[in-house]
Amino acid sequence: MPAIQDFIGQIPIDQLAGKLGTDRQTALAAVHAALPSLLAGMQANASSPEGANALRSAIAQHDGSLLEGGVDLDQVDEQDGEKIVGHVLGGNRTALESQLNGATPEGFDLGGLVRKALPLLAPLVMSFLAKSGGRESAEAGGTDLGSLLGGLLGGPSPAAGGQSPAAGGPEGIDLGGILGSLFGRK
Repeated sequence: MPAIQDFIGQIPIDQLAGKLGTDRQTALAAVHAALPSLLAGMQANASSPEGANALRSAIAQHDGSLLEGGVDLDQVDEQDGEKIVGHVLGGNRTALESQLNGATPEGFDLGGLVRKALPLLAPLVMSFLAKSGGRESAEAGGTDLGSLLGGLLGGPSPAAGGQSPAAGGPEGIDLGGILGSLFGRK
């Protein structure tokens, strides 16, 4: 399973920077904060049977087409992204954005950019999961979501006895601590 850096390499950061109204480096910082947050939320949801079934169902509704032939963010359904983010993060979304406000060494409002980036990135993540784990496998209920998400985050799944990785964020940001406080891990 490819790690999160491989996935980030597929995202057109320059196009994202244009959509976010910022420079490339800041857009990349937003991606490095948003993706681990989204994946950690999915992993937390998948830890219960109901959450795992809901995530499998959502993966089965997506395919890998958003990632084929190069990602074009203009093809991403942001309304679908908003729904995904709402289901995955729920009330933690506002807390995440608040904790990321002023989180960079320069005091930049990363939370506002993450708020804008999440609906663009969420459908890409679902497409990636459908492609990596197999949409058909998700439809059949055979996807090991803990391993799939843990592998993408670059570490073992908590269900497999491992700790969820403290996903590295932009320099100076304790993203692992932020995610731990949101999703109940230390």
